[in-house]
Amino acid sequence: MRCGLRRLTSVTLLGLSLGALVALSACRSVGTAPSPQSSSASTASSVTQAAVASPGLTPLTPLTPLTPLTLSTSPKPPPLSSDEIAAIVSHGPWPVAFTPDPGNRFSGQPAAIELGRRLFADPRLSADGKRACISCHQPNRGFADGLARSVAAHGGPLDRNSQGLLDVRLQHWFGWDGAADSLWAFVLRPLGDDREMGAGPSALAALMAGDPDLSSRYRMLDPNPDPTRLRIDIAKALAAYLETLDSPRTRFDTLRDALARGDLAATADYPGDALRGLQLFVGRGRCNLCHVGPAFSNGEFHDIGRPFMVDASRPDPGRHAGVKAVLADPYNRLGRYVDPIVDPTDDPAVRTRHLAPAHRNFGEFRVPGLRGAVLTAPYGHDGSLPGLADVVRHYSEIDLERLHADGESLLRPLHLDAQQSADLIAFLRTLSEPERRP
Repeated sequence: MRCGLRRLTSVTLLGLSLGALVALSACRSVGTAPSPQSSSASTASSVTQAAVASPGLTPLTPLTPLTPLTLSTSPKPPPLSSDEIAAIVSHGPWPVAFTPDPGNRFSGQPAAIELGRRLFADPRLSADGKRACISCHQPNRGFADGLARSVAAHGGPLDRNSQGLLDVRLQHWFGWDGAADSLWAFVLRPLGDDREMGAGPSALAALMAGDPDLSSRYRMLDPNPDPTRLRIDIAKALAAYLETLDSPRTRFDTLRDALARGDLAATADYPGDALRGLQLFVGRGRCNLCHVGPAFSNGEFHDIGRPFMVDASRPDPGRHAGVKAVLADPYNRLGRYVDPIVDPTDDPAVRTRHLAPAHRNFGEFRVPGLRGAVLTAPYGHDGSLPGLADVVRHYSEIDLERLHADGESLLRPLHLDAQQSADLIAFLRTLSEPERRP
């Protein structure tokens, strides 16, 4: 399965290293991490080259350094129990080995990754020539944009917060409502939406025909391309690039791997407040019931008691509408645009085939992964939670009456005190802090 592929685990785009950008101090260095599929320290040069600067892009704003969260008293964390250790170890190892998308023939191909990387930063994909994918998915913000709701092409706000794209390859439904069942089908939506990119088939054809470099790279992937599939192929190349956006290893991963080896002494190198927060996360807080596994997400959808009105007169149905959108989508995994599956036992359409709408899905939204979360504020499908402290406060004070009748029985107010809230935030920050090398 394309065993020659080498991948990025510390994303470099436009000369920026995400692994350095998530540091809690000044963010300046550039680098890549080894491939999860290869012991070689090298990375394919076609993937690691800095993207060509494109006109129309707004310079990225550096993040403000984080202010340490400290309280006057810091009780020593209690010893980890065997259940806590097992729960912590379940959040790894990291990174997760790469598995190509069987429905995207470009998945994992270095040439497609490079074409997608260039297109991602190219404003010519938009109808007005001023917006690129990177405009709303900025590398130094975890591939989000730092706004509550992204700005539409007409100048007003879009309906939802721009999701970060780190670790997006690990999802099986895409978007806040899961309205797409593949990454490339997800890309097609903003690409053709007049409120976002608005790139029509004729404009995309003119772009590819008029740019010898892009045209040459496209023909490397398909010497005899079908003009009627150009828009789909562009989406698949973009998806191949997005699959490389793995968040880097973190300070949490150092602790997790040590515990997996039975090295309990490693807890001494992990911040005490973060360790108390981690114990709360996997213990009384029960946060790990939804934020599970290496990516800290179950990939599903829940009503967590947040408002779901786009404005005073229009609700956002969330997953309820997303399920209907997937089933009606001609580009879903049941459709004719999916590339032939080499291994018939590896059927990516199983989830779609058994999907059915339910009333309880109204107001449900994606459970986000927590890696790199420091970068992607504000939070929530509508960006209504400005910072991590606001997220923690929401779960501490959640109003159960706000959940719909057949809503989440898992949720209950945590009633955290100031120390516990600070500890939980300290833990969440270690999911964005690069691991410390000897």
